[in-house]
Formats: sequence, C-alpha cells, structure tokens
Amino acid sequence: MPRVVLMCGPAGSGKSTVARGLEEQGFVRLSFDTEIWRRGLATPLEPAVHAEIEATLQDQLLRHVAAGTDVVLDFSFWSREMRARYRALLAPDVVPETWYLDTDRATALARVRARTGAHADDVPLSPALAARYFDHFEAPTAAEGPLRRIPGGTTGADEH
Repeated sequence: MPRVVLMCGPAGSGKSTVARGLEEQGFVRLSFDTEIWRRGLATPLEPAVHAEIEATLQDQLLRHVAAGTDVVLDFSFWSREMRARYRALLAPDVVPETWYLDTDRATALARVRARTGAHADDVPLSPALAARYFDHFEAPTAAEGPLRRIPGGTTGADEH
C-alpha cells in the first residue's frame, strides 16, 4: 500500500519545507498553496473556491493512491475534523500518517511575516490572519492515528 502523509501545522510551521523533502524521496506533493498560486488567487479563499480546490486535490490523491504512489498532502490539517475526513476518505486501504510541525507561535508568525509572495510556498498572509490561523489550530494527538511530531519545524523528528 502507498504511504500518505498529512502535513499538519499552522502557517509558518515549516510544512512545505518538510513536504518538499518527501517529494525529493519520490512522494507526490499535493498543495493548496501551489494550486492557489497556479490559479493566481489570494487568501483567504471564498468557501466555494476552497471547496472546489479541495475536491480537485482529493481526486488527485485518490488517483495517486490507486496507482500505488506515495503522497504527501501539504495542507495545514488545522482541525481534527479535517484530519478525520481524510482518514475516512482513505479507509480502509490506507492509514495516513500525520506529521505535526510543532512550531512555537513567535517563530511561525515571524516566518509568515517574512513571506514575499515570490513562489507558491511563499504565499503572504496578513499578520491578523496568520495569528488567527495559529490561535485556532487544533494540535493532533496519537489517538487520531500514526503521528510524528517534528519540533520547531526542523527535520529532526520524535515519533509517537
């Protein structure tokens, strides 16, 4: 069975950096930010646009999994509910791994402030929106399934 990794963390936590590392190892990386960039959109997205992009990415995910390809989902997976929906989408054949970028608020918000919009992984967010995203983030627990915690957004990982 292919591996599916759910990158999980607020904006600025380092998800895309880690996801690109998996991409270099042969995973297909699917990213909201890449799709937003490709379409020339800005955040926050209107709900209907968000839903359409998510449906497109889910279709790509299921096609890659059916083909036996490892996939990393470079999303925020900010809510337990969203992570549960993706586990249900992939069940019973694939049990996704959640990789949680456990980065402190000051570091994450500083990284977002430094964004310039130069490429798809550098999507600017207003300071208020970045703070709201961080403050409403629901950290994953081992009760949700396989979990790898990556402290500070670095590549060193503690597995649970």
